[in-house]
Amino acid sequence: MVELVKAHLLDAVPHGFAGRRGGVSQGLYAGLNVGLGSDDDRDAIFRNRDLARDAVLPGAALVTVRQVHSARVETVTAPFAMDARPEADAIVTDRPGLLLGILTADCVPVLFADTAAGVVGAAHAGWKGAIGGVTDATLAAMEALGAARSRIVAAIGPCIGRASYEVTEDFARRFEEEDADNARFFSAGRPGHLQFDIGGYVAARLAGAGVERVAVLDEDTYSQPERFFSYRRACHRGEPGYGRQMSMIGLPG
Repeated sequence: MVELVKAHLLDAVPHGFAGRRGGVSQGLYAGLNVGLGSDDDRDAIFRNRDLARDAVLPGAALVTVRQVHSARVETVTAPFAMDARPEADAIVTDRPGLLLGILTADCVPVLFADTAAGVVGAAHAGWKGAIGGVTDATLAAMEALGAARSRIVAAIGPCIGRASYEVTEDFARRFEEEDADNARFFSAGRPGHLQFDIGGYVAARLAGAGVERVAVLDEDTYSQPERFFSYRRACHRGEPGYGRQMSMIGLPG
């Protein structure tokens, strides 16, 4: 069975943050690995993608992009061929029957909906995309389809937690130079290092952009190896690869 973490704010639309439970992958990628960039068996990856899709919106056309840690948003009206996926880190649509999917393995997945307008979105916010404004760009793209920022609700899914995300002081300085108030997302760690609450940062960006209702699901990918894939955990363990999980949202056909 595919395990889906859900947000009550998004109950009106099909959605779910899938982890690694369920799926057909074996070994290092055991479970629901959906990452085409991994060295997992390709047939298993496609089967896992079908299982994830059917757990949220059976029969829908799953739409994903080539994620590059940018602030680029793709507005989708029809599915892409697998080898023609554009480079982007967020997707929006107003078309029923499409299921938007964003892949993560510690980065922040964000799902958006304005149910009155019939517009949904999904964003992948790694630290580069987060500070670069990928969530702001997603909101603007949704507004271009008729959404209203005052109606948009958002949910932040499983991502690396503050206790697991050690960064250097130089890293933190980039965020503090952007806005001195960003210091609140960093807490003391071992000498020369800090702990970064990237989920909290993304939530604050959304609130600052005018999103009045934001759910933070507070699930740490790093510390739950049985439930989630984690890039940083794989690196710390010296593993040769890592799986990805998918966060999905769509409009029923």
